[in-house]
Amino acid sequence: MQQSKYIELIENELLPQIHLSTTSPFDPIIVNNRSNSWKTIGSGNYAGVFSHVSHPQRVVKVYGRSHEELKKEIDVYKKLGTHESYSTLITYGDSYLVLKKLEGITLFDAVVRGIQIPKLVIEDIDQGLEYARSVGLNPFDVHGKNVVMFEGRGYIVDVSDFYKQGYCRKWDDLKKAYNKIYQPYLYKYHPPIPFFFVNGVRKGYRLYRRMQKK
Repeated sequence: MQQSKYIELIENELLPQIHLSTTSPFDPIIVNNRSNSWKTIGSGNYAGVFSHVSHPQRVVKVYGRSHEELKKEIDVYKKLGTHESYSTLITYGDSYLVLKKLEGITLFDAVVRGIQIPKLVIEDIDQGLEYARSVGLNPFDVHGKNVVMFEGRGYIVDVSDFYKQGYCRKWDDLKKAYNKIYQPYLYKYHPPIPFFFVNGVRKGYRLYRRMQKK
C-alpha cells in the first residue's frame, strides 16, 4: 500500500472513529474504537495504538492528551534513528505517529501468563538503554509494561518520556526484583500469576515511589 493511501486510512477511517479519554493522570488512556477496519492493540499514558489489516507491519500511535508530548516523542525517535532495540518512526501527523510494529509480549504479561523471561531479554534492554544515552537521551519511565520480548530477545516499545531529565529508577528496581526474586524463585517453574496480584504490585510500587518523593 502506498504511504499516501495509508495516511488517508488514518485520517478518514481511524481518527474520526476513535475517542480517547482518561480518568486519572496515572492510568493509561481509555480507548473507545468504533472503527470496523482498525484494531486497537494497546494504550499508554498518552496515547492509543492501532493497526490495520492492510499493513500489519505498521502501527499508528494516536495521542489522546498533551500533543506537545507528541512533538517531543518525534524528536526522540529522530535521535534514536535505526536501532535493533527500538521501533522506527515512519511518518507522523498532527496527532499521531506511524511506527514500525514490534512483535512480542510485555514482561508484565509474561509474568501473568507464566512465560519465562530469559536473562538475555534483560541484557538486550540494558544495551538499548545505553545506546539511547549515547545519543543524548535519558531513558525514563522504563518498566514491565513498555518493554517486550520476542523469540528470547528484548525490545523497548515506549520512548515517549526519554526527553525528560533526572533519574528514573523503575528499570533498575525491576532488575533488582528480577535478580533477587524472579530468577531464584519463579524462573524455572514459572506459574501463571493472577493479573490482579501483579497489577496490585505495580500500583503499590507507583504509590510507594510517589509517597517517597513528598
